[in-house]
Amino acid sequence: MPKEQQEVGALGGSHGSAAVTTTVINMPREISGPDHVVWSLFNTLFMNFCCLGFIAYAYSVKSRDRKMVGDMSGAKAYASTAKCLNICALAFTIILAVIVIIIYATKQN
Repeated sequence: MPKEQQEVGALGGSHGSAAVTTTVINMPREISGPDHVVWSLFNTLFMNFCCLGFIAYAYSVKSRDRKMVGDMSGAKAYASTAKCLNICALAFTIILAVIVIIIYATKQN
C-alpha cells in the first residue's frame, strides 16, 4: 500500500468516497427571564410602601424557585407579578415623597 493511502486510512478514510455521518443534538434553549430579586430587595429595604416591596421579594423568590425546578411558565408568572408589585411600590413611594416635599414647601409658619 502506498504511503499516501496509509496516511488517509489513519486519518479516518478518504474524503471523497466515504459517506459523512453527522449527529445532531437538540439542546433545549434555556430561556431565563429575569426574576427581579435585586429590584425587590431594594424596594423591600428602601421603598417598602405598604409592604409591597416585601411581597414583591416573596414573589421574586418563588420565581427563582420555579426556574430551579424547570417550570418556566410558573417562573414567568411569578416574575410578572413581582415586576408589577415593584413598579407599584416604586411609584407610590415616589408620589408619597413628592407630596411630603410639597406639603413642607408650602407649609406656612
